[in-house]
Amino acid sequence: SEQSQKGSFSTCGIFRDLWYYIYMAYNRLMIYLAEALGTLGLTLGVALGFSYLSPLPPPFAAALTLGLFVYTIGPLSGAHLNPAVTIGLWAMQKIKTSDAIAYVIAQLVGAEAALLLVRLFVYPAVLPAVNTLPVFFAEIIGAFFFTFGVAAAVSGKVPDDIKGVVVGGSLLAGIALASSRSNGILNPAVALGVGSLAPAYVLGPIIGAILGMRTYRLLRPESV
Repeated sequence: SEQSQKGSFSTCGIFRDLWYYIYMAYNRLMIYLAEALGTLGLTLGVALGFSYLSPLPPPFAAALTLGLFVYTIGPLSGAHLNPAVTIGLWAMQKIKTSDAIAYVIAQLVGAEAALLLVRLFVYPAVLPAVNTLPVFFAEIIGAFFFTFGVAAAVSGKVPDDIKGVVVGGSLLAGIALASSRSNGILNPAVALGVGSLAPAYVLGPIIGAILGMRTYRLLRPESV
């Protein structure tokens, strides 16, 4: 009958909508998992470099690891792997508030997992933090130049096949500028994972990221 047909159509619609929401939730979960896993890998690379258990110095380990993740998980999550980058992109309106919060939580979870692994296999404190104004300003300056390059990549002004090179190179340049006065972390999550968590290593990169990305937006308003 006509009434039974309407009921079957309604039931099909409910299952279709339910499947759609499950599918979307799964996709979001995979994105956040990618951010956590990428931050775990980045933090481990930096921590092992500081503990002299890696053949690469920490700046090169960080740049290489981030560049590789841009190619591997970049198409999925964007490969932020850094709360400062996520907050800077949020300030540029490149990411929704709900996603930004979830990204930061995932990044901190990944960094905390790296910290636990480092404490288990290396030793408790990899890199003690020094919280001073010179450190704070060094982290701002380093993050500024790092995220200026990130903004160019995110804004589509960098070809896809060299985005990892640009982002990794920008991180290396930022670390080089910051490391004369700080540990050159430029990432609050990594700072947590290497035992260098302090206000200068949290607020400095966040302020630098916002300034760097907004400066790029000011110079290239047509690209954002």
